[in-house]
Amino acid sequence: MKHFYSILVLLLSLCANAGAQGWPANYKGVMLQAFYWDSYSDTQWTNLESQADELSQYFDLIWVPQSGYCNETSMQMGYAPIWWFNHKSAFGTEDQLRSMIKAFKDKGTGVIEDVVINHRKGNNNWCDFPEETWKGQTMHWSLADICQNDDGGNTKRNGYDVSGAMDTGDDFSGCRDLDHTSDNVRKNVKLYLQFLKEELGYTGFRYDMVKGFAAKYIGEYNASAQPTYSVGEYWDGDPAKLKSWLDGTKVDGKIQSAAFDFALKYYINDALGGGQWNRLDGDCPAKAPAYSRYAVTFVDNHDTDRDNNRLTANYIAANAYIMAMPGTPCVFLTHWKQYKTQLKKLILARKAAGISNQSAILKSERHGNGYIVNVQGEKGNVLLALGTPDSYDANGYKIAVEGDGYKYYVANNVDISAVQAIADEEPQAFTPPTFCTIDKDERCAFFEAPSFWTGTVSCWQWDQKANYTGGAWPGVACRYVGTTKAGNKVYKWSWNKQTKPANNPDAGIIFNCDNGSKQTANLEFVNGGYYDNYSGAKPKGIVTTPTGIKKVHGSQNVDGWYTIGGVKTNKPTHKGVYIHNGKKVIVN
Repeated sequence: MKHFYSILVLLLSLCANAGAQGWPANYKGVMLQAFYWDSYSDTQWTNLESQADELSQYFDLIWVPQSGYCNETSMQMGYAPIWWFNHKSAFGTEDQLRSMIKAFKDKGTGVIEDVVINHRKGNNNWCDFPEETWKGQTMHWSLADICQNDDGGNTKRNGYDVSGAMDTGDDFSGCRDLDHTSDNVRKNVKLYLQFLKEELGYTGFRYDMVKGFAAKYIGEYNASAQPTYSVGEYWDGDPAKLKSWLDGTKVDGKIQSAAFDFALKYYINDALGGGQWNRLDGDCPAKAPAYSRYAVTFVDNHDTDRDNNRLTANYIAANAYIMAMPGTPCVFLTHWKQYKTQLKKLILARKAAGISNQSAILKSERHGNGYIVNVQGEKGNVLLALGTPDSYDANGYKIAVEGDGYKYYVANNVDISAVQAIADEEPQAFTPPTFCTIDKDERCAFFEAPSFWTGTVSCWQWDQKANYTGGAWPGVACRYVGTTKAGNKVYKWSWNKQTKPANNPDAGIIFNCDNGSKQTANLEFVNGGYYDNYSGAKPKGIVTTPTGIKKVHGSQNVDGWYTIGGVKTNKPTHKGVYIHNGKKVIVN
C-alpha cells in the first residue's frame, strides 16, 4: 500500500510539473482580452459574468485587469498596484470578482489575472508597501526590497534610502521597482501567486512588463505556483529577443512561460495596415516550431491601441490571420464588440479544423496584392487568402468564413455545421441624440464621454496638411450639448475655420479630459462622426446636416442598403440613417 502511495505521489508530481511548463502543448484554445484602457463599464465583473454563457462558447481563457485594490477604485486600471490580498477594484468588489471567476470556471473557461510584480506603489508615500496576511503568513517589506537605482535615482534623491540591488531589467518610473534578487521579495511574490490561484481561483497569469526584471525569476515563480497558463508581456518586435526571453524562463531545461508575439503584431501592422505583404514572411515565435507553443498572437491590446502602435485598417482580416496561424490567438475586446459574428465563425472554423498552437505551416507567401497562408490542422487544413491575391489553388477546400479583405477556407472534409449555424447579427442602425445637430458645411465631431470624465473635454484634430485645433495640446475645449438616456454627457467640437481642411484620408481626432491626462486612442476622423468608444478606430455613426437628405419608409426597395458605417445590410427594420443606392437616407 505504501508503494502504491509513493507511485501516486510521483504521478501527481509529474502532472504538476507538466502544468508548470508555461503553456499546454498542442493547445487549441482561444483567449479574450476582456478590457481596453479605461474600460471601467465594459469590464465590470458583473458585466463579464452576465456574458459567461456566450463568451464560454468561444473563449477558453478570459484575461482581465489586475484586480487588487489601488486606493483609487474609480479610475485605476491596476498598473500601479498597492494591495495584493485586497481585491476591491474599479471593476467591482472582491465578492463580484470571485463570482465572475467561478461562473466562467463552471463553464470550462479559465480567467487569467494581469499580474504586476515588476513595480509597486506605496500606500501613503513612495515606499510604504502595506503588510498583509493570508493563511497565517504575513508579507513584510523594507527599503531593501526596492532597487537602489529606482526611478533613475530619484527615489534616493527624494529621501528614501532604498538599498536593494541594481535593477535586473528596465526601470519603471512612477512606481517602485521591486528587487527580485531579494529573498524576501521572491518569497512575497510566491505567496501572492499562491493566493491568486488557490484563494481567488485564477487559472493563470499574464505578467506585466517582464522587461523590468530578469526572465529567470518568472521561471522560478511559475515553478513554484505551477499555473497551467502563463504569458509575459515582453514588449519588443525583435523575434530573437522574444525567443531569448522565453529561453531565459527555463527551469530544468524547460520553458516556463509563453510570451505575446510582438514581432508578429508589427508584421501585421505593416502588412494589413500598410500593404507590405512581404512583412508576413518575417521570423517570429509563432512561426518557429520550437517556440510556437509559447506564442500568444494578437492584433492589438490595451496599450498598442492607444498610440501609433495600433493597426490602422483591416481589423477583421488581421484577426482571421491569427485564427489561421500557430500560437494561441488573443482577441481584443473592442474587436470582439465590433466584429462579433465574424469572430464567432472564425473561432469555430479554427476549432473545427483542429488548429493548435503547434500546427505546422505548409505555405506562407505573398501573392500579388495579398498573402496566402496554408496551415495543417488535426482535423483538416486551413487555407487563408488575405487582401486581393493573384490566382491561387483552392482545390480540396471550401469557404468557411469570408469578410472584408479575407477568405478563410477549410478542407472539404471538415465539418463546419457549427460555423454555418451562427446567424448574422443585423447591425443596429445609429440614431443620434436629438440634441446633436450640424449646420450646413460644418466640420465637427461629437463625443459621448464616459461617466468618469468629469473635467473639461477637449479635442485634438489634424490631417497631413494642418492641425484644426490650434496646434497646442490638448487642443480646444468642446461644447457640452446634452446628456444621453444612459446618463453620459455628449460634447461637440466644431472647426474654427482658420485653416482650410484638406479632407484627406489620413485625418485623425483625439478627445481628451483633464488637460490631456485622460484621452482616447487616435481615432479616424469622419466629419459629423459620433464617437462613443474611445478605444475604437471609427465613429459609432454620423450626424448629418438637416438639409439634402431624402426621407423614406421601410417599405421601399431594399436593394443596395448599407449602414452608415458602410456595412451591407438587409432591409432596415430600425429607424436611422442608412446609405441607399449611394445616397444618405432616413428610415422612419
